[in-house]
Order: sequence, then C-alpha cells, then structure tokens
Amino acid sequence: MKLAVFDFDSTLMDGETIDFLADELGIGEQVTKITEEAMSGRLDFFESLTTRVALLKGLEYKRVVDICSNLPLMPGAMELVPALQKMGYKVVCFSGGFRIGTTPAREKLGLDADFSNVLHEKDGLLTGLVGGDMMFGYSKGDMLQRIQGLMGITRADTLVCGDGANDLSMFAHADTRVAFCAREVLKKEANIVIDTKDLTKILDYIKA
Repeated sequence: MKLAVFDFDSTLMDGETIDFLADELGIGEQVTKITEEAMSGRLDFFESLTTRVALLKGLEYKRVVDICSNLPLMPGAMELVPALQKMGYKVVCFSGGFRIGTTPAREKLGLDADFSNVLHEKDGLLTGLVGGDMMFGYSKGDMLQRIQGLMGITRADTLVCGDGANDLSMFAHADTRVAFCAREVLKKEANIVIDTKDLTKILDYIKA
C-alpha cells in the first residue's frame, strides 16, 4: 500500500476557499494579501488563518455551505485520483482550509479521507472562530507521520503534493515531493515541479 497526500486550496481545488468566502463580504483583496504572505512563508500560518477567519465574522452559514459545495476542482483532479488508487495509493487531502469545502470535494473525487479545519457557526452566522486538525504550520507533517505509523507506510511509499509554505512540514516525511504551481519556498524542497495547471502531469513522473 502507498499513500498520496494532497493539499486542497490551489492544489486539488482551483483557488483559495477563504478568498471565495471573503469576496462574498467584499473583503477579498484584504484576505488574499494575508493568504499570499502565509503561503510564501513570510507569515506564521496559525496567525494568518485566525486573522483571516476573524474577518469572515457575520457571514451567513447557509451561503458558506453553498459556496463551498461548488468550489472549482483543479484541472486533472478527477482523472488523477482514480489513476493513483489503481496504482495502490490511498489518496488523502490535508487542508489548512475548511471541512465544509474538503468534504464535498472528497465525495466528488472519491478521496479516501480529508483532514481540515472547522469554521465555527452560531445562530446561522460565522463567529469568526476556527478549530481543527490543520491549524499550524507543522500540522500536515504531524498528521502525515501519524497516518504513516498507523498504516505501516514508509516515506519511500509516500507522495505529497502542495503549493505553499504550510506544505513544507509534510515534504519532510515523503520521498516523492510535488510542488504544484507552487511558491518558491516549496519548489526548493520538491523533487517534482509542475508549473501547469494540470494534475495529470504528476502521472508522467510516477510508476505503477
């Protein structure tokens, strides 16, 4: 058995969930700037996440569900996941974003699991608070090691793919490291670099 772990925002999904939500409140530009700082490694991930989510306070939860159910998948995602599963990979998504977005994508793509954060809502509105599995810069690496231990999968049989600084921690525990349309900080640690928005390009580099 092998393991393939993908980031969600700007990797399996074409865009950033939090930016789509911020656009709804007319604060897209403000939130996008903070996202860029975090993904480029210039801002602590936890700080950037909690700051951005706080700005979403008051957004109607029903609208959030609607937006997150219809996020655009990255070109090639629908083809890549079953192709990897045929090769014996368990395909999992780790996201510093939100379960409300990763769960519909997991169902559409047939992923084996998704690990992400939860937006807190009360009385039908977002409270501006967030919690979950992927709150910190080290969270993805931590979760990856736990899954590898649980399933008895070595780093040699692990593929990871992401685009930003919060993917670095999982790059430390995998032999196949894909930087997908990524920031420079991640490309430096990758051994496969793909700069075209087509996830099926990954299949050119891996053998069954």
